[in-house]
Amino acid sequence: MVNIEQRWEDLLEGLQTEGRYRRLNLPQGVDCCSNDYLGFGKETAGSDGIRGLTPPARLSRSGLASRLLRGHHAVWEQVEGALVDWHGAEAALMFTSGYVANEGLLATVIEPQDFVASDELNHASIIDGLRLSKAERFLFRHSDLHHLENGLRSASRERSERRQLFVVTESLFGMEGDRAPLAGLAEVCEEYQAHLIVDEAHATGCFGPAGAGLVDEAGLRGRILASVHTGGKALGVMGAYVCGSALLREVLINRCRHFIFTTALPPVVGAWWLDAIERVRTASSRRRRLHEAAACFRQELRKHGITTVGHDFVVPVIVGDDSRAVAAAEQLQAAGWDIRAIRPPTVPEGTARLRISIHADHDAAVLTALARAVSDAVKPVLAGVP
Repeated sequence: MVNIEQRWEDLLEGLQTEGRYRRLNLPQGVDCCSNDYLGFGKETAGSDGIRGLTPPARLSRSGLASRLLRGHHAVWEQVEGALVDWHGAEAALMFTSGYVANEGLLATVIEPQDFVASDELNHASIIDGLRLSKAERFLFRHSDLHHLENGLRSASRERSERRQLFVVTESLFGMEGDRAPLAGLAEVCEEYQAHLIVDEAHATGCFGPAGAGLVDEAGLRGRILASVHTGGKALGVMGAYVCGSALLREVLINRCRHFIFTTALPPVVGAWWLDAIERVRTASSRRRRLHEAAACFRQELRKHGITTVGHDFVVPVIVGDDSRAVAAAEQLQAAGWDIRAIRPPTVPEGTARLRISIHADHDAAVLTALARAVSDAVKPVLAGVP
C-alpha cells in the first residue's frame, strides 16, 4: 500500500518530469507579471484621513466575524454605496476575493436544473463555481457567438418551468489579453432569454471615462444579470464585489455560503477601498498611459518579428512547449525582468507562454528594452534551438 507521503512525492516528481513544477519566487527585477496595471498596488495607505471615509477613524485590523454576525461595519455600507454610484448599478456586495466572489455567485444563482454556457477560456474560479452549481454545462469555443447560439438553441428546446439559461464570460481574458464580444453576447442572451454574467477582473479600473470597466464602457449595465470585480488588480486593494440588482444582493446575503460563512474583511480595508475607488475614478491620465504603453510594447515586439494575441495590456507570447517557456522566463529573470511562464492547466495544452503585464508606469525606454529582451529569449525557442 502506498503511503500518503509517497503519493505526494510521486505527484511532484510527475510535475517535474512534465515541466510543470511550481515554486514560490520573491519578486525581483522590473515588474512585468503582476496585475498592478495602474501602479496603485505599490502605494501604501493607513486608516486615518482616507478620502471618502466619513468620519475619519481608527479602524480595526480584524473582521471579527462574518458580516451577518459582528463583522458588518458602517464602512462597508459606504464602500458598497460608492461602488453603486461608480457603476450605476442597483446594488453591490463585497466579498473577500475575486475567486470567492465568482465561485459564490455562480454556485448560488445557478441551480442543478439550469443550463449554463461558459467560454472555454474562463478563469478557474468560474469553472469551479459552475461545478458547484451542478447545472448542465456547455463550453463554447472562445468568443464564438455562433457556437454559443447552437448551445442555447439546443438548451431552449428542453426548457421547463424552473429551468433558467445562463452565459458566463470574462470581459478581458487574463491569459489571452483579448476582449469578449460583450454586445454580441448580450444580443444572443436576449434572443434566448439567457442571463449574462461577466467577470470584469482584468477590466475594472482600466476602461471607460471613470474606469468602471468594459461592461459600463459599452453601456451594457442594464442588459446583464451581474458583474464581478476584483480589487487586487488595477485598484490595488484586497477584496472583490458583485454588482447586480437589489434582489440579487438579498439572495446572496441569504443563500451564498461563501458570504455567509466567511469572516468579513477588516474595516481598515474598507477605508482603503474608499480611497482606491476615488483614486481610480479620477485616474484618466494613468489609464491613457496604460493603453499607450501597451500599444507601444506590442509595436516594439512586431519590430522584432514577435507575434502576440490580444490587443491590450496583457500580452501573451505563446511558446508552446512547457520547459522552453520556463527556460525563456528564467533567461528574462536573469536579465532583470520579472516575467513568469504560464503552463497548463492554467492555459490549454500546447500553449505554454510568457504572460507579460504592461503597466501605466512603464516608460518608452523600459518598453523598448523589454521587447528586445523578450525577442532574445523567445526567438531561439521558436526557431527550435534547444
